[in-house]
Amino acid sequence: MDWIIVGLGNPGKKYEFTRHNVGWMALDAFADKLGIKINRIRFRALCGECIIDGKKVLLMKPQTFMNLSGEAVLEACNYYNIAPDHVLVVCDDVALPFNRIRIRQKGSAGGHNGLKNIILHLGNDCFTRVRIGVSDRGDPTTDLADWVLGTFSGTEKKKLSERFSDTNDILTLIVNNRLEDAMSRYNGDPK
Repeated sequence: MDWIIVGLGNPGKKYEFTRHNVGWMALDAFADKLGIKINRIRFRALCGECIIDGKKVLLMKPQTFMNLSGEAVLEACNYYNIAPDHVLVVCDDVALPFNRIRIRQKGSAGGHNGLKNIILHLGNDCFTRVRIGVSDRGDPTTDLADWVLGTFSGTEKKKLSERFSDTNDILTLIVNNRLEDAMSRYNGDPK
């Protein structure tokens, strides 16, 4: 394996289309584009394998719940001897406006418990993350947990679906060692 791409989310039907599962949704769109199924259970995750421009890539959806995602990621990294700089994580970001993308090569968890757990288990923050904005909660007094565990509206799902063509391109660019290109093209406003 050359790369591991991890979509963050929570298992179970009740979380399926929640804001916190946008990482899974983006990874599913990527897998659909490639004709790959993410349905094999390994490393306490649903996994699928693919080849992207000659590179072997493991697609992972940890089944450990968001706050323990690092356990599954570490198991896969140890098994395949993958360094953190070849781990790519796709997740939600409540600090970003809805549908905005921010790509970073490394950095803090920014309050995201899934990222925090991956940093803890990998022992560093040197993995790339693609964060998809889920904010615009309107009333800032709305409980954050309720917000991220709430579902997208029909209009939001449609806009996200259209935006996933960009995340598909981003993931391909990063696996091809074109992180700077991905950042310059896609960091910022989708307009």
